[in-house]
Amino acid sequence: MRLVFFGTPQFAVPSLEKLAREHDIALVVAQPDKPAGRGMKMQAPAVAVKARELGLPLAQPAKIRTAEFLDSIAALAPDAGIVVAYGKILPAALLSIPTRGFLNVHGSILPQYRGAAPIQRAIERGETTTGVTIIRVDEQLDHGPMLAIETTEIGPDERTPSLAARLSLIGAEALGRVLMSWPVEMPQDHAAATIAPKIEKSEGAIQWSQTTASIYNRFRAFDPWPGVLAGELKLLEMAPAVGHGSPGTILSAGTDGVIVATGDGALRLITVQRPGKGPVAAAELLRGQSRL
Repeated sequence: MRLVFFGTPQFAVPSLEKLAREHDIALVVAQPDKPAGRGMKMQAPAVAVKARELGLPLAQPAKIRTAEFLDSIAALAPDAGIVVAYGKILPAALLSIPTRGFLNVHGSILPQYRGAAPIQRAIERGETTTGVTIIRVDEQLDHGPMLAIETTEIGPDERTPSLAARLSLIGAEALGRVLMSWPVEMPQDHAAATIAPKIEKSEGAIQWSQTTASIYNRFRAFDPWPGVLAGELKLLEMAPAVGHGSPGTILSAGTDGVIVATGDGALRLITVQRPGKGPVAAAELLRGQSRL
């Protein structure tokens, strides 16, 4: 099948690799290079890097709604389009070009967690099961009919990077099967839809009066960005612990960490970081303190 592939981050790479082995990729479209890191040097997104490695045609347009870009896609005469975490909403004029439309790999069990951050939001809200849904793209957000659903468990200590990596592999395999068989489409239950909005940096701020589960789930969800902070102290490694006290009270400290009381229990802080400093063992940094 002749395909055009739209994707940007690492999450989309397994799908691109899978399709490149089994189909004709007429063009890969990724977001433009962006400055990143301490030196703010221009860095290509993961999909662009992989497309070059595979020798695939690559475009990184700043805009995808121009007549010039749309004409270039139409000239390729694709059978289908694939979009995996591309990062922009595809216009109707683009969706109508491939003969069989566009398919999307979405990191949740739709209609739950539509939106930009389904993996992080599922962890943040304490879900124990999630999955991947293959849908036909329409003009509304993660709204189209479903062609496949694959599920997986979320480990009690699992963080976003590991879950995202697993879901990206599950999604790639599911997408491959869909393109081979093109199963009957199933409508979503739109009345049951929930939204997974983009993560904001401010969401990393925690209060010790919150529950242990709430703080720990946010820690797992917001790894690596934006992380979680208690005031200016970034909490890099932690685990649930046994203990009770006034929220923010340091209950004990030792070589295995510092136990701090939460709203309904306690958390063990293992590694922390002050602004402008490197990571350090919590017991070393917080020695002698009674509260956070």
